[in-house]
Amino acid sequence: MEILQHILVYITLAISVGYPAYKFILPKHLFSNGKKANKACGQDDCGCH
Repeated sequence: MEILQHILVYITLAISVGYPAYKFILPKHLFSNGKKANKACGQDDCGCH
């Protein structure tokens, strides 16, 4: 039972360290799916967003 607790602690530690690294440290282009989001606010593409 103690080995299971150690495994769960290490998994929790990896998630708690990995999530901020994924969100804030690693570049976004590594995880993009290749599609560009259309941020135009109309047909004239005024660039307000």
